[in-house]
Amino acid sequence: MRTLAVLPVKSFTAAKGRLAARLEPAERAALAEAMLGDVLEALLEAEELEGVAVVTAEPRAAAVGVEAGAAVIADPEQAGQSPAAALGIADALRAGCERVLLVPGDTPLLSSDDVDKLLRHSADAGTGVAIVPDRHGTGTNALLLSPPDAIAPGFGPDSCARHLAAAETA
Repeated sequence: MRTLAVLPVKSFTAAKGRLAARLEPAERAALAEAMLGDVLEALLEAEELEGVAVVTAEPRAAAVGVEAGAAVIADPEQAGQSPAAALGIADALRAGCERVLLVPGDTPLLSSDDVDKLLRHSADAGTGVAIVPDRHGTGTNALLLSPPDAIAPGFGPDSCARHLAAAETA
């Protein structure tokens, strides 16, 4: 199945705000950039992906994406992760992809094996929506949608519950 991975990436200067008490803005920006590089590497090494797209208004994130070999989709509104993900979904639909994998740019422990296993298992099971929760079970570390517009992404606090509820009614 043709699958596009989409990484909505916000401004590096706005990233990792929870670390503001411990890291200077430049350090947080460098951390966000490094994590994006790690995620891109994992996705680009995944055998089951058709392509990878970074959705961003951040010039440095766009450059990192291009340097890694990903496509870049402009995010002129900078309205947040969910609207940016929707831009990627629209691009996947235009490209004729059957699935989209939405992954935040700050999931540095992601591996290409993780991605391939998720995509293969989902295809074998005929799953329309697969949600990978964060370590707390409240957020979403990855959202696989087949078709790409199976549900609207709803990232942010408690997104796992929102995605589960949307999947149940889809």
